[in-house]
Parts: sequence; structure tokens; C-alpha cells
Amino acid sequence: MSEPVGLGIIGAGMISEFHAVALRSVTGAKLSAIYARDAAKGADFAARHGCASYSDFDAFLAHEGLSAVSVCTPSGAHLELSLAAMDGGKHVICEKPLEVTPDRIDQMIAAAAKNRVLLSGIFPRRFNPSTIVLKEAIEAGRFGRIALAEASIKWWRTQEYYDSGKWRGTWALDGGGALMNQGIHTIDLLLHLMGPVKRVSASVGLIAHERIEVEDSAVAILDFANGAKGVVQATTACWSRKGHPAEIQIGGDHGSVIMSDDKFRHWEFRDESPADDSIRQRFGLNSAAAGAGAADPKAIDASWHARNLQDFCDAIRLGQPLRVNGQEGRRSVELIDAIYRSAKSGKSVEL
Repeated sequence: MSEPVGLGIIGAGMISEFHAVALRSVTGAKLSAIYARDAAKGADFAARHGCASYSDFDAFLAHEGLSAVSVCTPSGAHLELSLAAMDGGKHVICEKPLEVTPDRIDQMIAAAAKNRVLLSGIFPRRFNPSTIVLKEAIEAGRFGRIALAEASIKWWRTQEYYDSGKWRGTWALDGGGALMNQGIHTIDLLLHLMGPVKRVSASVGLIAHERIEVEDSAVAILDFANGAKGVVQATTACWSRKGHPAEIQIGGDHGSVIMSDDKFRHWEFRDESPADDSIRQRFGLNSAAAGAGAADPKAIDASWHARNLQDFCDAIRLGQPLRVNGQEGRRSVELIDAIYRSAKSGKSVEL
């Protein structure tokens, strides 16, 4: 197709604002419509972002020129809306996670195949230029034998954050806590870089918050299929005024890298490349940092979403393969589900 992708947003909460802002810089796409159960909230959103507004879902799907939807509802409410959209011939991109269990995601993947539409997920850390450089270094064997890889998410969320919506901190609609809601982006990035996990052993707990069903702190030990060991630690109980960056650490017998959000705190290899100095200058911590929502979920840099949405729209318009398809979006949920099962049983879980 040569015309712009007409994209509609489902849900008018906080994250939908980032999708609307990000779409302004996506080539070959336009925001066509918003669906919100609260008609007044939807109308306000539409007035600010210049699109049509609907409180009737069927009418929203029938909007002229609508070819794709972005699902921005609570995580456990993605499935039914996505199935309806795909049955209506619409391509679907969902905020993280795709859904709250692997089984529910499998239903979405099957519906996409049945209706011959695309299913994608929002995992913007994969699209950062620094991620691409790191992935290339791994694939080139620059680390030698990778011994240890770690994902660390030491974030802060207030009690007011959890109290602000009845769905927050519930298994049914949030799908989990510090792992499923906040840590999933970095966990997805770890899997993208390191490949699949074959075994996990974990412990989770609710330490610093009240009135929620899920964890605010978790630690997991991983055995990767490539032989490396791994650690995931995630919390929303680590107070900081500005917030700590989410970090990926990868160490092998030929090199080691520490990535802080989209910057490198450490980039060193036994066999230096002529490009290493420019990589450190371009992506070092002294360069401008993007907002990743460590202490404030509203402080996200919309350019990260824009790259992700550009990939989705290019796949629709140009037939390019999706970099985050349904199967890719499933991987992090499968691992987090295994972590929860390990923590509940007190035993290691095979994937």
C-alpha cells in the first residue's frame, strides 16, 4: 500500500498519549481515531491530537481508512480487543506485554495468522541505535565465551501510583508487578541479546507497597541455552528522586559491556576495534540521556516508541518483516511466567 497507514488507538490512558505523540514523527502513518469507553475522555483526546473519537467499538473499527490499531488498555484487556480488531481485518500492535499469559498470546498469534494480519508489540529498547551496536558485537563474537548476563531494573513507584487505578497491581489486568509491568522491557532486551533461557529459579515478594496482589521485588537466576548464566532483578521499591537507569550487563572472556538505558556505562573488549572509541563517544553516559520512566512513568521519551511504530507501519506499507512479531513478543511473557511459577513452587522451572 502506498497511502499512509490509518492507525487508531484503543484506550485513552497515559500510555496512549505517548503513542499519539510518537506517531507525529512516523513516516507513512497518521492517527485516524481514538476509542475510549469514556466518551468525554475520548473527545478530549481527539481534540488535542486531531482525530475522530468513538465510544462504540464497532463504529471505531468501521472508521473509514482505519487499517491498524494500537492497543493501549490494561495488559489483561488486550486479548478480546485484539481478537475483535483482527477479525475485522485490522493489523494490531499492543503495548507491553502482548497479554498476561503465554496462552492468551497464543490466541492472538493464531488470530493474526487466520486473518492474515500483522501482530506486533511495543518493545522500544530493541530499536535504540545502541542496542543494534551491542547486538552486532555479540553476533560478531567479540565477547568470546559469554559467562554472565544480567538485567537490573531498580525503579520506584509510589503507593499512589498503585492506588490510582483498580487494575494496577492485579493478576487479572496487570499480569504481575515489577517484572511484568516495569521490568518486561529490559527482560525482553536481555532475551533479544542473549537468546532463549532453558531453566530459571526465582524468588519474589511484596516488600514496600500495600493493597496489591503482585510483587514489587523479584530476583531470578537463569541458565541460557548458549551456556551462559544470567540474573534478573527487578523492583519498584527502590526509591530515587530521578530514578535509576535499567541496566543490561554482559561479560565474557573477551569483553564486557554495561548498558544503562540507551547508553553505555562500560564498553571494553580485549581486541579493540577502530570503531570502539566512536561508540563510546556516541553512546557514552556523557551524551544526552533519554527518559525511560525509572521514577516517573510519565517521563518516557516518545522517540523510542516512534522507532517501534515506524517498524510496524513499514511492515504494513512496504511488506518488510516485523522486528517484533507475536512470537517475539511472547518470549518475555513466557520467561516471566516461568519466574512466577518457580517463585510459587520454590523449585526451578524448565522452559
